[in-house]
Amino acid sequence: MEQYNLTKSTQQPSYDAVYVQPMREELKSVGCKELLTPEDVDKALSRNDNKTILIVINSVCGCSAGSGRPGVMMALQNSVIPDELYTLFGGMEKDAIDWYRCKYLANHPTSSPHIALFRNGEPAAIFKRSDIDGHTAESIAIQLAAIFNEECSNTGPSISVKDFENITQGKYGCYTDLGKDKN
Repeated sequence: MEQYNLTKSTQQPSYDAVYVQPMREELKSVGCKELLTPEDVDKALSRNDNKTILIVINSVCGCSAGSGRPGVMMALQNSVIPDELYTLFGGMEKDAIDWYRCKYLANHPTSSPHIALFRNGEPAAIFKRSDIDGHTAESIAIQLAAIFNEECSNTGPSISVKDFENITQGKYGCYTDLGKDKN
C-alpha cells in the first residue's frame, strides 16, 4: 500500500461547502455519520467485531441525487439494517476518500457515488456508479434491503416511518421490509 500521511490534509474541496450541505443532510437525516478524515475512516472500518458497516460516498452528480441517496434512504427503512451507517462526500473529504479507497478498496475500481457494506474491514457488497446510474431509487433500495436481510442483523428502520415521511415530505412513501418476499 502506498504511503499516506494520516495527520495532514493536503487536498482542497472541489465544491462550496454551502452548496453541498443539503446533499449531506439527506443522508445524515436517516442516521449516517460523516467520515471527514482518514482517521475517521479507520475508526469505522479497522475493526474485527463482525459488525456490518454501510459506507456511502455521496456526490453532487445526478445519479446520486436521482437514485443513489434516495435508494439508500429508502433501504434504511427496512426492518433489518447495518449496525453502523457512514458517509463521505466525493470532492469534499478528498483525503478521507483517498484513504478509504487505498486501504479498504485497493482491488476495486474507484466510483462516485458508491455504496458498500463492510464486515471486519472487508467489503461484503459494493454498488459502484454503474450499479446506481440508470437505476431507480426503488430498485436500488430493494437490492440494498435484500443484502441487509442476508448480511445484517441490526433492527431497523434507521429512523421512524413518521420522521422519514417528514424528512422526505412523503415523496418516497413507506418502504419498510423492501427486501422481503410479500407472498
